[in-house]
Amino acid sequence: MKPIIVKDLVDIVSGELMQDSVNEVVLHGAYRLKQVKYSNTALFISKRIVDWKKLEPFFPIILVTDCDYRQKDLPRDVIVIKVANTEEAYWKFVHYYRDQFKIPVVAITGTSGKTTTKEMIKHILSSEIKVSATNLSSNSRTAFLQYLLNIEDETEAAIIETAVGSPGDVSNAGKYFKPTIGIITNIGEHHLNYCKTLEGYIEAKGEMLQIIDPMGTLIINTEDVNTSKIDMTNFSGRIIRIGQHASCNFRASNIRFSLNGMKFTLHHNMKKYDLFVPGFGEHQVYNALAAIAAVYEMGITIPKAAVQLLSFKQLKKHLQLFEGINDSILIDDTWSITTTSLKAALEVLNELGKNKKKVAVIGTITDLGSYGYIIHERAGELIVDIGVDVLITVGKHASIMADHVVALGMDVPVYKFNNSINVYQLLKDIVDANTILLIKGDMYTKALHELAKQLKSSPLSSE
Repeated sequence: MKPIIVKDLVDIVSGELMQDSVNEVVLHGAYRLKQVKYSNTALFISKRIVDWKKLEPFFPIILVTDCDYRQKDLPRDVIVIKVANTEEAYWKFVHYYRDQFKIPVVAITGTSGKTTTKEMIKHILSSEIKVSATNLSSNSRTAFLQYLLNIEDETEAAIIETAVGSPGDVSNAGKYFKPTIGIITNIGEHHLNYCKTLEGYIEAKGEMLQIIDPMGTLIINTEDVNTSKIDMTNFSGRIIRIGQHASCNFRASNIRFSLNGMKFTLHHNMKKYDLFVPGFGEHQVYNALAAIAAVYEMGITIPKAAVQLLSFKQLKKHLQLFEGINDSILIDDTWSITTTSLKAALEVLNELGKNKKKVAVIGTITDLGSYGYIIHERAGELIVDIGVDVLITVGKHASIMADHVVALGMDVPVYKFNNSINVYQLLKDIVDANTILLIKGDMYTKALHELAKQLKSSPLSSE
């Protein structure tokens, strides 16, 4: 695709150019002032700009607006394209840009595993083709325009992580990226502050079916209970199922823990493949199944994908193993916390902690709205079902887990702290060389991140 210049942009948005700078190249896009970080940005904004000083370092700027400006009020390096409606002009530009590319676009949503699955797909494809992808878990809707503009002539595939903070988020992502392949990793209980109910959250995730190309592909975990509640009768594309059930298109069997990761047998089209994926837990096998199914759709063979997975780098703070204090083993899982990821973390703790004392330090689960009490009680039930030898909760709402564990009669030491200040000293006293310690929280809980730093020395698994 040839570079978009101002003259092209005028035609795309059906606007009127207020200056003669028709050959200035459009390199970036924004619809908020704070998104302008580079020169040659097309800024779509209805709000009248009076103070230009903050934008001066990024001149020239192409302003697309329905506001009236007098030429004498504009800085020299501000090019104005007048349009009838700024929002309509913005979406004309977005659709025009996306329609220039006929490439596979993968959109991934789910309560847990989105980032890991996306990074696996990116890692596998990057050995063969040029890939554009969202950055780690930076999946904010405000970044979508720039991610779209990062797709260039040389790009042969794009992978987009689509989070659900509220209903409509996945649909909004679809307007930008028009995916050909969609993945729903799983659906737990999260973001209930805006989705209001679990049913509302499931429905918000189910928007994935509406944004996939009609001839596209949906990849789902067929064993995930909440995903199975999505009405798929009107989906016109192909559905690929992953899991352990015999009906799955990509099926895993003989799943087992190994050094630094998981081994399993993959069954597909009456053939078997022995695979290894770095990172611990059965959930990691499901991430790998979804990634392999996606790249297979794009022409990558399973043996090639298997070889690439061998060198996949486990994401930081995703069940990472370290040497801990007093010669213990520390599992750092402080990237995010939901009941889904908590269950996975506790299962890993139990598997790696056979014949050891298992200590779990668990923080608050956020974004639950009025469901906070109920979900934290369910987290307590998970702890009882899976088991630990010592439970420590950090945070006011996390204490609900601790209280529920005690109420259910689990006979282990339970400690509650409002913050992490005294947790380190307690751990120094109770942790030894026969201890494996899980610290579980999310990226926004700085206190748990600092505690994890205090507790770890050197990594035990490859980074």
